[in-house]
Formats: sequence, structure tokens, C-alpha cells
Amino acid sequence: MVRIRFDAMNSSLVMWIRNNWFLAGLLIAILLAWLFSEPGARGGLLRSEITTRLGVILIFFFQGLTLSPAALKSGALQWRLHLFVQSFIFLVIPICTLLFLLSTSAFISEDLQTGFFFLAVLPTTIATSVAYTFLTKGNVAGAVFNSSLSNVAGILITPLWVSLWLQAGGINLALGSLLIDISMLLLAPLLAGQIVRPLCPNWLDANKKFFSTASSLIILFLVYAAFSNSWQEGVWNREGAEVAVLAAVGSAIFLAFVLGLVVLGIRAAGFDHFDAMAALFCAPQKTMAAGVPMANLIFEYHSGLGVILLPIMFYHLMQLLAGGVMVSRINNARSGINA
Repeated sequence: MVRIRFDAMNSSLVMWIRNNWFLAGLLIAILLAWLFSEPGARGGLLRSEITTRLGVILIFFFQGLTLSPAALKSGALQWRLHLFVQSFIFLVIPICTLLFLLSTSAFISEDLQTGFFFLAVLPTTIATSVAYTFLTKGNVAGAVFNSSLSNVAGILITPLWVSLWLQAGGINLALGSLLIDISMLLLAPLLAGQIVRPLCPNWLDANKKFFSTASSLIILFLVYAAFSNSWQEGVWNREGAEVAVLAAVGSAIFLAFVLGLVVLGIRAAGFDHFDAMAALFCAPQKTMAAGVPMANLIFEYHSGLGVILLPIMFYHLMQLLAGGVMVSRINNARSGINA
């Protein structure tokens, strides 16, 4: 009996790791940065000052390869939904977060505040928001359009917001050169991917999982490099372990607040179930796939990059769990209605 229970637990653990390997990978990347920070730091064996930039280019090239223009076109005319989602992503959530951070500045370190604000001004996810919308029988075309639009627009809007935030804190960001860097390292590879895509669209669509996995592995390397630099420069000795607890608690509060805000907005807008699902799963989500590469460019020489990334990492985990719970409850509720 004990052997059977052990085998069942072992099987469940293997299954969990298989389904959540990226989350496990994040923990491993941080652990490796703690144990072996020198190779991943700037000037180290892995030359992260160069390889991280190459990784960013590849991630956005892959996004361009797998982004379907046909899916974008089919959802382009639903202007009420687009206005709602984009306003929440780039205006409502950032302003509310800004007001919250100004009122709690005495309790949160500058780097962690920057991390939460950076999280607030990021675009939404692509794969997850579309998948959850599909699972709840929502407006998939609208979700594809809004998630894709926000990721392209975020290449310019997110750095602009971050520039305003840093300037308010007395830090000058060379916005012109940053936007040139962003355009060359994010926008240009994205457009290059779109140019290449028509050559083999069916093959690319059939191999989306490969490109998604490759992007995830690159993100793990970017996280390792960021934490390696932070450990090498003594950030964690200065901040202490409590910064991780604050990031986790703050991310949970942030997610609950944003979800509540979006639900209230959906009710006020009077969306039917079809559009409401796209709004619910696009507006509150934040992309780690684009967030980590952008953070590596914007805060490239910032010693606190590891701390700045903490809210994104915790929020990513929590939004996945919350999304799964919401999908289950929404579908169960609709099954009861249709029964």
C-alpha cells in the first residue's frame, strides 16, 4: 500500500513538472544564479552582456514568425472591445498602480516599486489570454487581435511609461537612444519574422510549440543572467530576503485588484459573454515573454534588475493559477445554466 502511494505521488510530481516545467525552470535559474553567479554576470564566461541581447532578438523574431496576419484581420473591426482592453492595459492599470505606489513608498524599496510599475505598464500575454478565451467559448479573434496589438504597441508605450516613472524619481533615461535600441532589438526582429512567415506559414503554424519552448528557454537564461548580475553586485545583501516576500504579497494584491477592476469595467461596458471573456483574459494579464527581454534592455546596467523582475515572475505564476480557476468556474456556471 505504501509503495502504491509512493508511486502515485512520484507520478503526480513528474506530471506536475512536465506540465509546469517553465515555473520549475524559473526556480532552477534563480538557484543557479545564487550558486554560480559569476559565469552569468556581465563579463563572465557566458558573456551575458552580448548573449542576452541575442536572446531578445530571437524571442521577438519567433513572435513575428508565429503571429498570424489572418487572425489579426478577422478581429480588427471590433473597436469597442479593443478600446476597452487597450485602455485598461496601458492607461487604467498604470495610473491606478502609480497612485497606489505613491501612497506606499515608505514600505517598498525603490527597485521593487520600479518592478511593480514596470509590471503594470507591460502588454498582455498572447498564448495564455487566447487559450483561456477559447476554453470559455469567448471571442478568440478579438483576443488574438488585442494581445498581438498590445505586444506591438508595448514596444514603444512601455518604455515611455518607464521613462516618466524614472524621471519622476530623479533618474534620467536616455529615451531617444532607448527607443532606437528597442526598435532594433524588438520591433525589427518582429517585422523580420512577419516578412519571413509567408514563405512557410503552414510549417510555422504546425511548429508553434517548438518556437514557444525555445522562447521559454531563452527567458530562463535572461532570468539567470539578471539574478547573476544582482548577486555579483550585492543587491540581495542590501535588500534582504524580505523583498521576495513583499513581491509575492504585492503581486497577489495587485492581481486581485486588477481582476476586480476589469470585472467592474466589463459590467459597466455591458459586454455579452462572447466579448466579456476576451476582455477578462486580455486586460489583466501581463506578459513575461516580452517583459523579461524588455527589462533586460531598459534596465540593462541597473544592479537591481533581479529585484525589478520579481513582481513579473510572481504575477506570471499567479495569473496562470487564477486563469485556470476562472476557466473552470465559468464553464461550470455555464453548464449549470445550459442544463
